[in-house]
Amino acid sequence: MTWKVQLCELNYSLEESRAVERVISSKWLTMGDKVKKFENKFSQFLGEKSLCSAVSSCTAALHISILGLNLKSKDEIIMPALTFVANANVIKLSGCKPVLADIESLQNPNLSIETIKKVVTKKTKAVYIVHFAGFPCDVKPIAEFCKRNNIYLIEDVAHAPGASINGRNCGTFGDVSCFSFYSNKNLSTGEGGMIVTRDKKLHECFQKIRSHGMTAATLDRHKGRAYSYDVISPGLNYRFDEIKGALGLVQLSKLKRANNKRKKLSERYLKNLKNSPLMLPFSQKREKFESSHHIMPVLLPKNTNKEEVINFLKNFGIQTSMHYPSFHNFSFYKKFFSKNKSPVSSEFIQRELTLPLYPDLKFKEVDYVCDSIKKYFDDKNF
Repeated sequence: MTWKVQLCELNYSLEESRAVERVISSKWLTMGDKVKKFENKFSQFLGEKSLCSAVSSCTAALHISILGLNLKSKDEIIMPALTFVANANVIKLSGCKPVLADIESLQNPNLSIETIKKVVTKKTKAVYIVHFAGFPCDVKPIAEFCKRNNIYLIEDVAHAPGASINGRNCGTFGDVSCFSFYSNKNLSTGEGGMIVTRDKKLHECFQKIRSHGMTAATLDRHKGRAYSYDVISPGLNYRFDEIKGALGLVQLSKLKRANNKRKKLSERYLKNLKNSPLMLPFSQKREKFESSHHIMPVLLPKNTNKEEVINFLKNFGIQTSMHYPSFHNFSFYKKFFSKNKSPVSSEFIQRELTLPLYPDLKFKEVDYVCDSIKKYFDDKNF
């Protein structure tokens, strides 16, 4: 289907094409100098002495974090009830136990220290926090709590590259942080991710895990720096490649400008929908909390038929989505989780609709989306 207003769109131009062409011309595609340069630039971007390892996906980063922190079978890891399934998948596949914590409120659908404390036990060894939609979780009290109780804090920053609290980047508060560079993210290399820590030994461990536990890379042998290698620990192939590295460098240079465009578009949505029947999460501004505005979530009125709204907007050529389907409805996970234990998340998921948002979206397209939503509710005499 050809959309009049699609949900998201790559923020790509000739810069990305030329960067890829240069890599192909170099005749070296696997992990090499471009990847290293991207890691270094990303470290500088984050600040706080961050040490970065580029990997094949954010899911890979999440998995490596569990392996590198040496979390054991049946250790409990707290995670949001409102998040993508990757968080639960890597926990289950690692033999650990995922424990869902509810979001703070419909207005602020992130974890809070209070919702985390409700599910902490003696078996809790780590907490995953997610900066949902690009809006920073109030991470400082969570980080302090985790430190006092010898619990690892892992930040899932898939939605939030460039988001910050009091000028400090999200992804620099936890023991480990994981970024996504998937096709629909603010910084995109198609697939890919980054695992970040400030601990040098942990950083070295992550780098070994991502490449079979080997002491030398293929590039080292190619350039004559090594002729063989040792394997000092088990590892996997979670490597990044040179094409992604080149794309990442261009995308990182565009990120601040692109996030500013997203912010202006989000403000336009909020202005247009202020007096509509919709609830607008994160519309209450928090001083010193800066969002990356990854997605534009809205909440439909209670008992609204979400599928009907989606199809209504589809007929106007508007693509929408939802973030995220509930764990309780997945065939595998419904036997492990009860929606009654995370009622705020359950209501949010039932009512949430994601509207189009990307840097090249036009104000007139935002207005068109908002007018179409208003028409739906006007037709219902709402």
